[in-house]
Amino acid sequence: MTASGSIEYLDSAPDVVALRCTGRFTRAMLDPLMARVNAAMARFGKVHLYCEVHEFGGIALADIVHYLGQALPLFGKLDGFGRIAVVSDQAWIRAVAQLESAILPYITYRTFPLAEAAVALAWVKGG
Repeated sequence: MTASGSIEYLDSAPDVVALRCTGRFTRAMLDPLMARVNAAMARFGKVHLYCEVHEFGGIALADIVHYLGQALPLFGKLDGFGRIAVVSDQAWIRAVAQLESAILPYITYRTFPLAEAAVALAWVKGG
């Protein structure tokens, strides 16, 4: 498992939060991400997400609990999410995203392998 991780925010449309992440997720990575999602949703009413995942290395239990405390209020705002692209060569990540898409109302997920990253970003942007 990867010891540390990173999130790189990608240039995109104002109503799109686009990121490339790798490694082990931490609270320090997730707090700014949640702030960006909440700010975009507040400003535009609907936010679209592009998440490119390279070598996901897990998340510490304490950080999961903290993240859930921030994420649970978003369940009341599911209609504020638009297109969500999950881009990864890890098949299990794409499978989890597809399951989540089937369970959560209002949200449209699509999954892509890394080779189709440009197609995924164009789709999230509405192209």
